[in-house]
Amino acid sequence: MTQRHEKPEILHTEIVAKSRLFQIEQVHLKFSNGVERQYERMKGGSRGAVMIVPIHEGKLLLASEYAAGTDNYELGFPKGLIDPGETAIEAANRELQEEIGFGSHKLTLLKELSLAPGYFSSKMQIFVAEQLYPSRLEGDEPEPIDVIPWPLTDCQALLDNVDFSESRSVSALFLTQQYLASTELTK
Repeated sequence: MTQRHEKPEILHTEIVAKSRLFQIEQVHLKFSNGVERQYERMKGGSRGAVMIVPIHEGKLLLASEYAAGTDNYELGFPKGLIDPGETAIEAANRELQEEIGFGSHKLTLLKELSLAPGYFSSKMQIFVAEQLYPSRLEGDEPEPIDVIPWPLTDCQALLDNVDFSESRSVSALFLTQQYLASTELTK
């Protein structure tokens, strides 16, 4: 880890806005050179989240799900929050079953990503899921999620697809390609 400067001192924090889902916190900082600034950040919980790249019979299993932020059906990988008392790997397997109707006998952690570290403390763990088996759990989605099988050999077409634009899913795809290339080299 590289750290070039001493972390700024937090002089004061206060909640300046609140909704059902988010709290905006104003943070008054003093940097080591004496400069003071006020930042705003979303105050989040520390539960964390998972995203899963399911691979089944040579295909990626994608979810087509409505995203209120873009007012569009987005193509991406299954994802969700880690429930209290649950490990990240348990959450990954549960989300797979809720969103695409498969469980996994082999989940491999690829990387933990920061979502927007300048404004948000939340992290997401990216898993690849292999050795899938049919299994469905009841989820909290308002409508069924369409599962879109995508040939693993045609990742460029997926990247070119306008509905596949979420940065976390794009990152997960690249991490999966790297993982698959390294596991192929060790065979």
